[in-house]
Amino acid sequence: MHGLLKRLQDGRFHSGEALASLAGLSRMAIWKRLQQLEQELGLELHSVRGKGYRLAEPLSLLDRERLASQVRWPLDLHLELDSTSAEAMRQLQAGRKPPFAVLAERQSAGRGRRGRQWISPFGRNLYFSLVWPVEGGTRELEGLSLVAGLAVREALQAAGLGNAALKWPNDVLVRGRKIAGILLELLGDPADSCQVIIGIGLNVNMLQPPEPIDQPWTSLQRETGERADRTLLCSRLCDALAHWLVRHRQQGFAALRPEWEQAHAWQGCQVQLSSATRTVSGRVLGVTDQGALRLDVNGREQLFSGGELSLRLSDDS
Repeated sequence: MHGLLKRLQDGRFHSGEALASLAGLSRMAIWKRLQQLEQELGLELHSVRGKGYRLAEPLSLLDRERLASQVRWPLDLHLELDSTSAEAMRQLQAGRKPPFAVLAERQSAGRGRRGRQWISPFGRNLYFSLVWPVEGGTRELEGLSLVAGLAVREALQAAGLGNAALKWPNDVLVRGRKIAGILLELLGDPADSCQVIIGIGLNVNMLQPPEPIDQPWTSLQRETGERADRTLLCSRLCDALAHWLVRHRQQGFAALRPEWEQAHAWQGCQVQLSSATRTVSGRVLGVTDQGALRLDVNGREQLFSGGELSLRLSDDS
């Protein structure tokens, strides 16, 4: 199936005879296989008598061989998973030693913060989870999602998005629209030995999602007007993660805090911070050395941290 997808990803017509020869199947078997691709992966195929088959839109599939030669960690690439972080957790629980990464072309149950679904169409975006060993105790967890955001921003800048900015605690924005999200999960005892799964969803070549997204969003292709090489972007993301995670391990988040605040989209803005029980309005002062949000609330500084908080710009911002 992957061989057929590689041949079809250019968006051009390919004859049934050529595809059958490639796969070592009959033309009838190829037709059935292509129907299976449409149904299982949500792809749209066009069939024209005398021309053959083509995808409705070209794809940039992830290249396993290129990634294996460019990425410094063992990396597993799947056509489809429930979620890359769920698979990473299963492998950790089965005894696999980090670091390693898990990638998928499609997720059937991608997860965002606060129980949200992460829309994950086939072959359009990056669905990536890195399992990272925590060796320095709780100090090495401080500000970790913010550091991952710096890595995503660096990869996007290398791809031509100089205006990518960060939103506390774990979103990446372009022109106020979400292009990436980060979700951290922990396994083990932070005070002793543990591993963290850094899950990253990054919108790359998605022009129209298969279902509505409940917030303003964008993608790399929407911003640049060009279809991106997802393999190159993934390689750049891995390089950036290695750079920032090693700096974080060696120096702590306090040393990286000024760089994060400089990249913060809402630094100095009036915002509303909501939890399940209350909403607080204030002006963003920055973050602490531990990654907590600093707000000026009616002239007094207050600190906020936790995974169930939602930050929004106030109407007057």
